Amino acid sequence: MTRVLNAGRKEPLSGDTRSIVVFLHGYGANGADLLGIADVLGEHMPDTLFVAPDAPESVPGAPFGYQWFPIPWMDGSSEEEAEAGREAAVADINAFLDALMVDEDVLPEQVVLFGFSQGTMMSLHVAPRREDPVAGVVAFSGRLLNPEALADEVVSRMPVLLVHGDADEVVPVQSLPAAAEALQAAGFKEVYAHIMKGTGHGIAPDGLSVALAFMRDKLGL
Repeated sequence: MTRVLNAGRKEPLSGDTRSIVVFLHGYGANGADLLGIADVLGEHMPDTLFVAPDAPESVPGAPFGYQWFPIPWMDGSSEEEAEAGREAAVADINAFLDALMVDEDVLPEQVVLFGFSQGTMMSLHVAPRREDPVAGVVAFSGRLLNPEALADEVVSRMPVLLVHGDADEVVPVQSLPAAAEALQAAGFKEVYAHIMKGTGHGIAPDGLSVALAFMRDKLGL
């Protein structure tokens, strides 16, 4: 049984939904944390609906914070609990995406997943294992989960943009080339990368500009 994800929305400025960007937030945050980016992106993507679900589990001690799965070294959970949480979140996100595309009458190639940190981990795990490829994945400040399994489990190969700050104190910037190498080894033909100079665990203007250009290109805007 999948869990229903509560999601915030920013409707397309044109009033006509021709594409969707789905934001997947980081550990301890919520959907609203990323949905504000839509105010910047929406002017350049007027036919795009922006949707930002909250992760299914609350973070202990953070009343407005959510997690896609527990992190053992942060919350004392076990590796088994973390793995179970990841698998449950995969099912939740897939169900959310399936329902969203039906409700909005769009095809997978009209959808971009935009992840940050733990949301990037989920985006890079979910998208390649879906039957039909989405238009692309924008992956900020995260890493690829279980890279050794990707080549055997990949179903869809979509364009991927990896963006990371070179001063990231939470997820090391070395996670970017590691993810790129695993994606390319698994047969992904379009893997792009951008390093945000002097940026920590966040989204800098230059990274967002690169992401905007990537999304406009892959969505045909």
